Amino acid sequence: MNSFQPHKNDALIVVDLQRDFVTGGALAVSGGDEIVKIAESYIALFLDAGCSVFATRDWHPQDHCSFTGQGGPWPPHCIAGTAGAEFVFESHVPGEVVVIDAGVDKQSEGYSGFENTDLNDRLRTLGVTRLFVCGLATDYCVYHTVMDAVGFGYRVVLLQDAIAAVDLEPDDGQKAIDEMKRRGVRLMTRHGFS
Repeated sequence: MNSFQPHKNDALIVVDLQRDFVTGGALAVSGGDEIVKIAESYIALFLDAGCSVFATRDWHPQDHCSFTGQGGPWPPHCIAGTAGAEFVFESHVPGEVVVIDAGVDKQSEGYSGFENTDLNDRLRTLGVTRLFVCGLATDYCVYHTVMDAVGFGYRVVLLQDAIAAVDLEPDDGQKAIDEMKRRGVRLMTRHGFS
């Protein structure tokens, strides 16, 4: 990948790389397919360095508040136990990757991997101080996960070559990145920090 090597107090969070968010899915994100292999390379890098890796996934009930049938903005997606909720990694998620289910509460959007989960407790127990984040989508679940991480006091690095945005409005993804940077988030690609 490059000369970057994660340190013992680093962890990787891969956000919502699930079938419903790539081509053919109920809520496909443009460019979502292209980042899967890059995210897998980051997973391998962090695991090889002995760092913790977490994979969040939407794990919604059928009547989740974000669905159009409940008055929400999105078509039904990532319903717990369905094919659309499965991870899209070409190689199965290694056993060392900890899965965090988000959006389980039907009354809560659950955009952040920290919302109503034990992710923060797990990170604190492991002594993690810096988080690297990638996945889908830049302007929703990645953004909210990153912002919550900043709020909890973590140093956060956004892996810019392994994210893609919904962009309901033009430049939503870029606006999200700009706001994350404003809050002190650093950007990195496989070629290093920018």
